[in-house]
Amino acid sequence: MTTRKIMALAVASALAGGTQMAQATDVFRLEGYGAISRGMGGTAVAHDVGPAGMMTNPATLSLMAEGDQAMIGLDLVTTDITVRNKTTGESVSSDTHSNNRGPYLAPEAAYTKRIGTWSFGVGAFAQGGLGTEYGSGSFLSRANGGLATGLENSSRLLVLNIPFAASYQINDKLTVGGSVDAMWQGLNLDLLLGADQVVSLIGANRATGSLVGVLAGLPGLRGAHFSLTKDKFLASGVDAWGYGGKFGLLYKASQETTLGASYTFKSQMNDMEGGATLTAVTTGGSVPLTGKIKIQDFQMPAHVDLGISHRLTQQWTVAADVSRVFWKDVMKDIKVNFVHDGGMGDINILLPQDYKDQTILSLGTSYAVNDSLTLRGGFRFATQALRSSTLFAVIPATPRKHLSAGLTYALSKQAKLDFAYSHAFKETMDNTSLPNTSEPIEVAHAQNNATINFRYSF
Repeated sequence: MTTRKIMALAVASALAGGTQMAQATDVFRLEGYGAISRGMGGTAVAHDVGPAGMMTNPATLSLMAEGDQAMIGLDLVTTDITVRNKTTGESVSSDTHSNNRGPYLAPEAAYTKRIGTWSFGVGAFAQGGLGTEYGSGSFLSRANGGLATGLENSSRLLVLNIPFAASYQINDKLTVGGSVDAMWQGLNLDLLLGADQVVSLIGANRATGSLVGVLAGLPGLRGAHFSLTKDKFLASGVDAWGYGGKFGLLYKASQETTLGASYTFKSQMNDMEGGATLTAVTTGGSVPLTGKIKIQDFQMPAHVDLGISHRLTQQWTVAADVSRVFWKDVMKDIKVNFVHDGGMGDINILLPQDYKDQTILSLGTSYAVNDSLTLRGGFRFATQALRSSTLFAVIPATPRKHLSAGLTYALSKQAKLDFAYSHAFKETMDNTSLPNTSEPIEVAHAQNNATINFRYSF
């Protein structure tokens, strides 16, 4: 395959990933890229994880053998998400109710080339996202006063990353690398807010604009529902392009030990824009208002990653990474601007999130059984970034602990098949606070993730 064809395949595969989205596990970020990293608990800063290394530390591209390598792969994620109404005891599970929900699929594709001390790569990866689907008949679709609305509650966020990476081996000990990343993100969202939630937002000066008076003046107001969803494989209700980047280095402390460090910059995304419907729910019926909506300044966070890998024997390697993810800087509020098509006015809403910065510890090991088979295992633990007081049922990005296993099987000297399985242990969180929930809720979330890659060297 020519370089041009492989680059085209990488971009096309990423855009095709809009069909479904993997539920992210480190908040909105996947817990590792490529089956090698995923099988080792997401470690990737200081050891060779193949072409997917450009997503964490581009300097690791110099650890690959001389020549070209192409990779194509797929993530499959199944989620187990349940929301319970703590007042009534009712519960609802996130399930497949439409074309753009789970089970979730995300593609991976990349091409790398090493020439002497230089290595280059281009790829297309699902960086993260989330997905829920609660349907239209649960307690989440009831407005204040027990009024059944028949309106959906669901979400799907997809973040794609297309890195253009390079690394340079300065000497036998030190290597540096970096990437410039094209980024795309799309969001589908159906969200019902009860009248008490709307009043709480207004009272906290989190809902402003001329439409606030219109909504408040409707007789018998019971709730307000936002719908910005396209129920299609390749589309999102709102989307935007932007860019990001990474810088990394490797230091060979000894023949057996390698140290690594990388820094991923905060994304620079445009506002996500598209069409939406704001439906006012009253005792006399529903009043739909169509318009244009923006999700403003929705960014992926900066993070710093430090890692070490050590070869215990010729066959056995261990690795550890520590990461600090700066969610506090990017997820204080979800900023929504809606402008009515008919000129009735606009509304600006700040949905509080107030995330905390997150620390992640990843541990992994690999053992080469023979020339054909390598086995892997890992564990990953993260501090909780979400706060219970601002939890939304449609944004349950709460899992923190993962156990993983994987393998590589060499089909030939040139062709290798990588596989990894990771389990996110169930995490439970409550929210009893306005404005993000009307009824006290308990959200439980667990999931399973399988990743398969095919790599070919030439």
